[in-house]
Amino acid sequence: MDWFLAQLLLFGGLAALATVAGGLVLYPSKIQTDYRHFLKYLLAIGAGFMLSVTLFEILPKTILLWQSTNPDTPSDLSSPMLLLLGGYLLTQFFEHTIAPHFHLGADVHDHEHEILQSRSAFAGIGGLWTHTFFDGVSIAAASQIDIKIGFLVFVAIFIHKLPEGFTIGSMILASGRGMREVILATSAIGAATILGILVFYILGSTVEGAVAYALPVAAGVTLYVAASDLIPEVYHHGGKGAFVSLSLFGGVGLFFLLHLTVHELFG
Repeated sequence: MDWFLAQLLLFGGLAALATVAGGLVLYPSKIQTDYRHFLKYLLAIGAGFMLSVTLFEILPKTILLWQSTNPDTPSDLSSPMLLLLGGYLLTQFFEHTIAPHFHLGADVHDHEHEILQSRSAFAGIGGLWTHTFFDGVSIAAASQIDIKIGFLVFVAIFIHKLPEGFTIGSMILASGRGMREVILATSAIGAATILGILVFYILGSTVEGAVAYALPVAAGVTLYVAASDLIPEVYHHGGKGAFVSLSLFGGVGLFFLLHLTVHELFG
């Protein structure tokens, strides 16, 4: 196994573990209550960080990469922008057309009775599986351009994995299932991130120019997750509280702090 693949699998493994840990937060109840209170701030930090990574790292690198691979028409960016839009709409389609909309950290009132149909719960998990697969693609595609960018993308994804696992666990419990099913579902979602990494790693090493096409799609996915998933959830849970908005700005500030630190340390 080469060192680059080992780094990618480390990123994917940590993201997968965070997803499982998010589901396990539902036990015991005291931790669940404390975490639910903290959830909106974690969502806000993750949203600010991911939005910053998308706009300041992934999108500029997408444009530069496309221009370098198409030197004859460097100003024609219609193709990568179309791919970006496709990634955005694909995520929207899976999350809100195929899968039902289920709020991150939605209340689960009674674990013993089904308050969400099993079909709806598993459709929701299917939608999340698709988007976590592209999380892995995003990490691998960004890392192939620059491992420092890959690390920043990983951090952005890692921050929202705990709330994601909490969401999955909530859906499973709301459908009348128990702890075993929570672990299985969160593990399956976590494995999707690793699968996305492996699929792109294989394609990236065999298909010339794969990263030029994968990166704008990944940008569309991360843009959707940050701007259309996480930020609305932040205000759904936190209302107009000042600390929630400050947490969102804090996520942006954390990105710039890590961005400067990573580039200062590793050049």
